[in-house]
Amino acid sequence: MKIYDMPDPQGHFGPYGGTFVSETLIAAIDELKTQYLRYRDDPEFKAEFAYELKHYVGRPSPIYHAKRLSESLGGAQIYLKREDLNHTGAHKVNNTVGQAMLARRMGKPRVIAETGAGQHGVATATVAARYGMECVVYMGSEDIKRQAQNVYRMKLLGATVVPVESGSKTLKDALNEAMRDWVTNVHNTFYIIGTVAGPHPYPMMVRDFNSVVGTECLTQMPEMVGRQPDVVLACVGGGSNAMGIFYPYIGHSDVRLMGVEAGGEGIATGHHAASLSAGSPGVLHGNRTYLIQDANGQIIETHSISAGLDYPGVGPEHAWLKDTHRAEYVAINDDEALHAFHTLCRMEGIIPALESSHAVAQAMKMAPTMSGDTILLVNLSGRGDKDMATVAERSGLTL
Repeated sequence: MKIYDMPDPQGHFGPYGGTFVSETLIAAIDELKTQYLRYRDDPEFKAEFAYELKHYVGRPSPIYHAKRLSESLGGAQIYLKREDLNHTGAHKVNNTVGQAMLARRMGKPRVIAETGAGQHGVATATVAARYGMECVVYMGSEDIKRQAQNVYRMKLLGATVVPVESGSKTLKDALNEAMRDWVTNVHNTFYIIGTVAGPHPYPMMVRDFNSVVGTECLTQMPEMVGRQPDVVLACVGGGSNAMGIFYPYIGHSDVRLMGVEAGGEGIATGHHAASLSAGSPGVLHGNRTYLIQDANGQIIETHSISAGLDYPGVGPEHAWLKDTHRAEYVAINDDEALHAFHTLCRMEGIIPALESSHAVAQAMKMAPTMSGDTILLVNLSGRGDKDMATVAERSGLTL
């Protein structure tokens, strides 16, 4: 089944995407684009990537029928794509392996990354250790407080973690600092972006590397239930885990695609991170997409209980999927996500990441309204070990 041929050669998904960077980065972006297109279909590169995913990451990740949860809700059957079982505990490693392989072929011995929840930072530090590369990770100081465990994991793996004190001290600001580093050290440094945002070719490249998730589902679902799901759900911050499972399904017009954003304290409060549900088009971090901004185009500070969804923009391909109505986007608030987190723990013995809990919450909301033969497939993008302190504090407990 043919998937649409996007982005175009300039990196556009309709009016979104593109390359909005300073002149000092144009040469680096052009080099990256040329090298990625060179290796994208190279048999040796593809074979090595497949080997690493199987023997290092532990793919394919299984699909699990959340039977008790489904029975307790009544209605639709909920299935989980278990990306939480990957090495490092999330989908992020699929992409970092691919980008690190590309960095090695480009002769870049140093990699940098930005991170919010810390999972992308851990995944980058992991592959840097695997390949013997220098690694620097930028992380907002607010996120460092929320994700102390992941910070320590990065340091154990040999990475330098740089706290970012500017702005809201979260993911947006970490990305700004990483961009500045790249401009300064472009001769020996490869910037491993963790989501499907940023200047072209990053949205395409990250999507391609992570599309292994949806590609596996296309085979696994018929093996398990005899057909494809009715709805595929995934949480959306920048949107890499969602694009990873959505992309192979875009050509399957009978499968609904549903992205679940961080509603924070509620859309009406203004304290949220739901760019597609409540934002407007603008330019940030090298691409045109939906942003949370004021009437003057100034970025508004975001809020989410989950550090990985706390970003004021979204990947440009998601913006295109929204405008063309191929995917639907909804928001789940902090309390709903926390309830889903606890429910999945108690019902299925699975501790999900707070990010993934947003998608689980939407599935829990939908299931009772649907017939018993309806199938919901949720991308469980990560495990919740990293969120213990946040959940404990929110629940009034101490670790």
